[in-house]
Amino acid sequence: MGPTVAIIGAGFGGLCMAIQLHKAGIDSYTLFEKGDDVGGTWRDNTYPGAGCDIPSHLYSFSFERYSSWTRRYPGQPEILDYLERCADKYGLRPRIRLNTEVVSAAYDETLGKWRVRTASSTKGAAGDAGGAGGAEDGNGTGDGNGGRAAGGETEELFDVVVSAVGQLNRPHLPEIPGMSSFAGTSFHSARWDHSADLTGKRVAVIGTGSSAAQLIPPVAEAAGHLDVFQRTPNWVIPKPDAVFNRAARAAFHYLPFTQRAYREWIYRYAEGTLYHALAGGWSTGLLRKRALDHLRAQVPDPELRAKLTPDYPIGCKRVVIDSAFYPALTRRNVDVVTDRIVRIVPEGVETEAGVREADTIVYATGFLTTEFLVPMELAGRQGRRLHDEWKDGAEAYLGIAVPNFPNLFLLYGPNTNLGHNSIVFMIECQVRYIMGCLPYLKERGPMEVRPEAMDSWRRALERAMDDMVWQAGCASWYKNAAGRVTNNWPGSTPLYRRLTRAPRPAAFRFAR
Repeated sequence: MGPTVAIIGAGFGGLCMAIQLHKAGIDSYTLFEKGDDVGGTWRDNTYPGAGCDIPSHLYSFSFERYSSWTRRYPGQPEILDYLERCADKYGLRPRIRLNTEVVSAAYDETLGKWRVRTASSTKGAAGDAGGAGGAEDGNGTGDGNGGRAAGGETEELFDVVVSAVGQLNRPHLPEIPGMSSFAGTSFHSARWDHSADLTGKRVAVIGTGSSAAQLIPPVAEAAGHLDVFQRTPNWVIPKPDAVFNRAARAAFHYLPFTQRAYREWIYRYAEGTLYHALAGGWSTGLLRKRALDHLRAQVPDPELRAKLTPDYPIGCKRVVIDSAFYPALTRRNVDVVTDRIVRIVPEGVETEAGVREADTIVYATGFLTTEFLVPMELAGRQGRRLHDEWKDGAEAYLGIAVPNFPNLFLLYGPNTNLGHNSIVFMIECQVRYIMGCLPYLKERGPMEVRPEAMDSWRRALERAMDDMVWQAGCASWYKNAAGRVTNNWPGSTPLYRRLTRAPRPAAFRFAR
């Protein structure tokens, strides 16, 4: 019998953690999922054209390679199917509580355990992709000493809490005056209203980031007219997508070394070329030229091309990887609008140049990325509130552990996002590290990272961050309001793998 573990979120991170616990013979875990099924962001983002810009054979677990991917770049349904298969194969579902949101977690110093408070609902909360989640029976029963709390909530005790809520989980709606006055249909791209028929309608898409680039082509085909409201143009490079034919899938299945070699090639290309562009290395000019050549090839109109040309270094904001976006913007029924939005009115979107009428408004405006773990309330030793500790920006040792919060571990935490490679790689590194911590809990009691280790980590991050293009001055979802990069990892992925290979006991203090 191992430690009791509460895992919050059933996306890639939560499932990976549960699978490794299961493989280690530790079944004393409960996976809370606030939505109505597993999948996290891939359950919630169902907009037309939704997919991944990391090749499928790399955007999957190294221990659960899948030979039947149909495309080089997977679509949302296929990724979701993969995650559901993983949950079924490893028998995780009896340990998953759907439709249950983790409201708060407080560390009880007397018991050396976490008091985890959850609230159940009969309907999955689509609120936070991959976020705190839920119970199949709705009772909140499970590991630890549980009991019904006031207000329909349940409190349970756990030795360990693992947060796997991710970074791209809470939709961001812009603060535009008059949004509630709009007479038509409006929704965020991550909460797509599939009952809304866009055929022949006047549609407004606000935003031109990665989600917008994917949904604009199919929307443009269906709509009578589409206005794309762009605040800042993005750098766009082509997406070399392709269908895997039957022979290729057979080779991946019957000759596993071909799949391993293909995955390794993708990984090494991303690390050897794309990372150096973000670090101001040899490939920066190459990537910029590739993006400009792509723009010139797909947008012949010089006026439109000028609107779509960024004035900041490539990589400062997330690079869009798509080959259908630019052609959609050149359609006769599509206008790229760069006039500043003043307000939303019942008829549509009012800019400085006037009102542009719309039947439907789609907010492709991203996520609240720097407010890690919100809206959960976490309290560590001496009642310290995590959000107070992070008032100047979220931070964690290795992106995994926080001083004064014993036995709390984070997956896809602060400064672990990537701009060039697969986040699944990072998640596996973090899960391996947490699994390496568990034996210490039995031997030496609850563990928390030392403040001096956190200080040293912070200084190293700041030095490394100085070399990255994200500091170039553009606004991006990588930064908080003060301009601090809280989301991205400034090193290479092989370096992160080395740093997280095994816990360093000297970096922690233990209860015993």
